[in-house]
Amino acid sequence: MSRRALYLALGIPAGLILFLYLTLCFVPNDALKGVVVRAAGEAGYTVGLTGFRKGFPLAVKARGVELSSEKGVLLKVSNARVGLEILPLFIGKPRVAYRGKIGAGEFSGTVTLGKKPGWNILAKGIHLEEIPFFASVAGARVRGELRLTGEVTSPKGTPEGDLQLQVRGAELASVKIGEMPLPDATYQDVRGALSLDRGQAHLKSFTLAGDGIYVRLKGDVSLANPVGNSPLNLTLEMMPKPEFLERQKFVFLLLIKYLTSPGAYTVPIHGTLAHPTI
Repeated sequence: MSRRALYLALGIPAGLILFLYLTLCFVPNDALKGVVVRAAGEAGYTVGLTGFRKGFPLAVKARGVELSSEKGVLLKVSNARVGLEILPLFIGKPRVAYRGKIGAGEFSGTVTLGKKPGWNILAKGIHLEEIPFFASVAGARVRGELRLTGEVTSPKGTPEGDLQLQVRGAELASVKIGEMPLPDATYQDVRGALSLDRGQAHLKSFTLAGDGIYVRLKGDVSLANPVGNSPLNLTLEMMPKPEFLERQKFVFLLLIKYLTSPGAYTVPIHGTLAHPTI
């Protein structure tokens, strides 16, 4: 590489960084905050920001973020930061890094821009009871410690990739699908693996091993925009032990038509992600 080509290769990204930095410096915090609020509103959400400010060198921060829908608060995040990474610009791969905390847990990841967009995430130590969505939207009491990892790309405009989750010490109560209640239970281990391919989300595995009951969820979700309108084609299989069934016999009486063999229930789930139905 000639010296001139080297100067161009380094100078163009450096000039772009300087331009972005100066632009960010002269844009008031309130104006940037307004952009975030409007973007959330266009997606159908309301976002509240406290302690919103610019970060060095090309980032924005917020001491508190509250995301809501018409049904109530969905998510509360503290110490949130979103910023453009500098070094990837020099190799022509612009990338944004993000991080934040949900209660005592934390999450982080990157969003890659350009011709091969994608994102990844690592979340750990997050307690489900500190996610308002379950109470405000699902009307359920949920506990447990979540770990989530995933990497997704969109080479042709549709997401492709994998997500894995694990919940330790899960407790689920007052969970309903539509108007149909599901049994309250404590689960020692919850594990799930989701694969995204050609606009479809495939549940490769999703199992809940609990005290007196084993649950397995399988099927596909056809992804739509917005995500809440994605149609469901899922099957919920429940295998309660006799003593567990006796403790919650009222719920299983409501599910009696889904009894496929002694001690085994198979429940079809349709509707959409926002409004599932049996």
